[in-house]
Order: sequence, then C-alpha cells, then structure tokens
Amino acid sequence: MNQGSETTQEAMDWTKLRADFPILEQTVNGHPLVYLDNAASSQKPQVVINALRTHYERDNANVHRGIHELSNRATEAYEGARQRIAEYLNADSREEIIFTRGTTESLNLVAQTWGAENIGEGDTILLTEMEHHSNLVPWQLLVKRTGAKLEFIPVNGDDGTLDLSQLDEQLDRAKLLSFTHISNTMGSVNPATELCRRAREAGVITVVDAAQSAGHTRVDVREIGCDFLAFSGHKICGPTGIGVLYGQRELLNTMPPYQGGGEMITKVEYNESTFNEPPHKFEAGTPNVAGAAGLRTAIDYLDIIGREAIFEHDQRLAKRACEQLAEIDGIRLFGPSEGRSAVVSFVLPDAHALDLATMADQKGVALRAGHHCNQPLLAKLGVPATARASFYFYNTEAEVDRFIEVIHQVRKLFV
Repeated sequence: MNQGSETTQEAMDWTKLRADFPILEQTVNGHPLVYLDNAASSQKPQVVINALRTHYERDNANVHRGIHELSNRATEAYEGARQRIAEYLNADSREEIIFTRGTTESLNLVAQTWGAENIGEGDTILLTEMEHHSNLVPWQLLVKRTGAKLEFIPVNGDDGTLDLSQLDEQLDRAKLLSFTHISNTMGSVNPATELCRRAREAGVITVVDAAQSAGHTRVDVREIGCDFLAFSGHKICGPTGIGVLYGQRELLNTMPPYQGGGEMITKVEYNESTFNEPPHKFEAGTPNVAGAAGLRTAIDYLDIIGREAIFEHDQRLAKRACEQLAEIDGIRLFGPSEGRSAVVSFVLPDAHALDLATMADQKGVALRAGHHCNQPLLAKLGVPATARASFYFYNTEAEVDRFIEVIHQVRKLFV
C-alpha cells in the first residue's frame, strides 16, 4: 500500500488495497473468492503477517523481567503496542489499556472484577435487546451469583434502532449500562456518546462493546465518555487471540485481579500476595506478545487508510447491497434504512439461511448464516436464522454485484 496515498473517498483506489491481502487472491470452488464474512473475522494484510513472522524469527522471548536483548525487544514491542492502542482510542494513558484474548474476555473481565465488587442483590444491569452473547451471558452469570437483575432497552423491530423513550427511567433503576456500539446482526450504529452521557448524568457505569466499530470508524473513548470499552484484534485486520479492554484508571485501581499467577504480582509469600498496578494486575502469565505486535501493525495500517474513509466505503457498499436486495420479491431485510454500518442481514422466503449460504459458497461467495450469537434478538424478530453479508474496505462494488447475482441464482432454485 502506498503510505503517501490520499485517503479521501474520491481519491482512494480501494481495489489496489486488495493486493495487500494474499488470501483474497484465491479461488473457491472454481470461482474467485468474494469474502463477505468480515463481521465474524477480517482478513490480514501482508504487513501484519510479516510482523508476526518477524517477532518469532527475530525477537521471540518473554517480557518485562528479562535482562537480555531478546527480552528487551519483546518488552519494547509489547509495551509499544499498548501505547499505540492508547493513542488509537485517545485514552489518557497506556495504563488504561489491558491486553486480553478478545472482546469476550474483556467483557468477562469487567463482569468478574468490577461487577463482583459493585453489583449486589437487587441491583439492575441495563443492556439492549441486540447484544451479542458475549455482552449478555457474562452479565447473566453475574446476576445468578449476586441476585441482581437484567433490564433491556428495546429494539424497534426490523428497523434495528433502539427505543430510547424510557431510557431515563431505566437508567434511574440501573447501576451499569453495557451496550454494543454497532450491531453485528442489524448493522445499527448506536448513539454511544449520547448513551454514555445520559448514563453518566444518572451515575451509571458504562461498558461499550466496540467489536464491530473499532476497525471501521473512529472510536474515541474521551469523546464517547465511557468507563470501559472492549474490542478484538481479529476483526480489525489483526491476529486472532489478542484483544483490548480500555478502562478508566480510577476504576481499574479499585478492581480486584481477574486471574492469579505471574506478572500480576509485586510480592508473593506462602499465605498472601501483593498485587501489581494496572494494567499488569489484569495480565497474569506470559502474554501474547506476537499478537500485540501484530495488532499494533494492523492499527497503523488502518490509520494510513483513515477510519472515516473506511466507514464511508463500508456504508456505500452496504447501501448498494440493500438497494439491490430490496428488489427481490418477499425478501426481509433487517436494520436501519439510513446510516447502517457494513452489516446486511436478510431472509429469503422458502430458503433457509444455511442453505442459502451453502449454495453461495459453491459460487465462491463467503457469507455467514445462523443466529450470529444473537439468539434472543432473532427470537424477538421471529426468525431462527438470517443470512449475513458484512463488508470491509478491501471489498468492492463489483463484489457486491457478484453477491447479488449469486443470491438471484439461489432464489430461482426455491421459486
């Protein structure tokens, strides 16, 4: 990729970026691959693959306590990645950045540490009806342990927007609000800044699931005003097995450790231990140093392109797909008609989503089909599964058109 290239929507040649992704060059079942499963996991540019390889070939060692050169390099890479991510999120300091295995572990960390210390019997945890299981099940487990209860901000049916008409009353009853920034099923972009502002005014702690937004649009934790925010590396062109939890420092200082072991301590005796300061207090054991180095490379890559430009490109592709899908008789589209993100979910009459995705795969088009870890939402909508196309900056208008062509071919088999 030309690092000096323009990042405006008009000047960017999006097709040239595809050359940075070796996996996209292949054929599947005799057809050029059209990868439209980016909400599940994005592909990795060659620079990220190279970063992983370089670490293991040149710098592989454990971090922090070594005094030899390789350990020093590994530590520099790991802590340098933490600093870069703090800048990416506009956090106050790198001490507010905790490395985890991904969004799921980040949310579980909050539930099992802050939640265990602050949520008790009769307290209310406020979620939305569109939450991914990763932002639902950890709170269900906490409720069972503490005697607290869950409450939900409603979703306005197929439109996929939140019904905020009772939000102030719900916040008056709540101690914590946890919500997704962008829905992985509906494509809805929730008003994170407004939700956090209103929660803060009500004295409610906020947690933002940014798994679908961190690599697609600008995510500024100071502007949003959240207390915690989580995302995964593998959804933003980074490696699998690495993720981030942002937490405001004053809250992290009050939270107990998540796991026990090495690195998260300062002194250990046979009967008691003294714990390290954040973020190390929450990073027991040998960390994923290579993953952190790869994640840093990924966010450098994204920022060269520009997250605002990426979001505009995503929206243009999603709009093109929705407009063409809407022409199919009997189709049911989910999500807002305006302002949606890169996610398009739909149901065809007489064609199960799994059958549709299987047939599309035979044509080289990779879709996701199922409940998308949104079983309660789909039950509310009255469907067992949807087919989902999700786009990223390396997708093209020609691929959208190919996707639509394949859907028409599949549709004819069920008419």
